[in-house]
Amino acid sequence: MAGTRRGDRRGDGDASPMRLIAIAVILIGLVLVSLRLLPGSPFESSAAAKWGDAGTSDRPTGSGTDRSARQPSAPSPSPSPSLEPLPFAAKNLDLDIEGWYAWSVLDRRTGKIIGSKNMDETSTTASMIKAWIVADYLRRAADAGQTPSDAKLADATRIIRDSDNTRAEQFYNLVGRDASIKRLISMCELTDSSVAPDKGWSRTALSPRDTARMGNCIATGTAAGPKWTKWLLNEMKLVRGGGDFGIRKAFPAAEQKKIAIKNGWIDRTREQEMHINCLAIGDTWTMGVMVKYPINMGYDYGMKNCEKITEALLRTGT
Repeated sequence: MAGTRRGDRRGDGDASPMRLIAIAVILIGLVLVSLRLLPGSPFESSAAAKWGDAGTSDRPTGSGTDRSARQPSAPSPSPSPSLEPLPFAAKNLDLDIEGWYAWSVLDRRTGKIIGSKNMDETSTTASMIKAWIVADYLRRAADAGQTPSDAKLADATRIIRDSDNTRAEQFYNLVGRDASIKRLISMCELTDSSVAPDKGWSRTALSPRDTARMGNCIATGTAAGPKWTKWLLNEMKLVRGGGDFGIRKAFPAAEQKKIAIKNGWIDRTREQEMHINCLAIGDTWTMGVMVKYPINMGYDYGMKNCEKITEALLRTGT
């Protein structure tokens, strides 16, 4: 029994330092755990860091990805301003019109052309070509350092406003006749049109597409030059009498005054056809409309159909 008690005491004495060590280990472990959970500690765990970030809006995060997410994003580029639509809508027309008709519209801001499928087909211009003849005369005079006399300007006014044939023929001689039409095709970059050699200005062949291009050539100043373009466009806005028909008549009265025009109309006995042509120049567009039909139907039928075609193409509310 004594041996047993002695062994028990020895055992008690040996276990005491072990308990101290165990307690110390436990305490150290608790301290380390506390340090890992303490925000800002060098021993802070990733879980604690995430927990601390979630609850602190102004605390920097530990990852580069999170930092970039908190930075303000670059502003997105502003969309380019869209152009106001033209007053015309591209569409296939199926109108109750006798004979042949075609049309074209050129957007002066972009150069884009819309038109009927046959907008490249030609007809004879009749008096519509007079706008070019006057422009060619005025530009060439300015290029030569000359100023037309008041009498010549009065003649030009009669050619544009009243479609005077006698004065148009005089101007056509001054600009070289066929050579002038060749300049028209070259300077205005026409693709469908042609000179009628030695047959006069009235027989010049133009398409609706090239009619719109000729209008743009006038509007941009290429045709009449910088000195006379404004003057010419103003005269074309003042077309009167029998030549005031067609495209601009489809617009409200207030708009009509802003649209420059030059029309052509003739009865072709050889072809037994009426040829009616309309050119109009707006602020942002130019337009050409051409019609051909049996000669016995008279002028008025074609003049009204130029307007009818334009009306069919106008957007609602124009």
